[in-house]
Amino acid sequence: MAGKGIIAGLPWWVTWVVVPVILLVVFGGVLATVFGILIGLLFKILIAAALIAGVVYLVRRVTGSSSSSKSDW
Repeated sequence: MAGKGIIAGLPWWVTWVVVPVILLVVFGGVLATVFGILIGLLFKILIAAALIAGVVYLVRRVTGSSSSSKSDW
């Protein structure tokens, strides 16, 4: 493994502190974009599920009730 040979003689703090920090600085924008997209997608899915559940509830309430209850609308 060429990668292990490069970092084999370095102190532990270079491997476990410096390298991850460098990777976060270099790829931080990409990670933030990916997480932003995933959180936005999850939020939209939750909103869609809530709206669909609301429509199903209203339709069942209106169609399942008697004609006297429909006059409440």
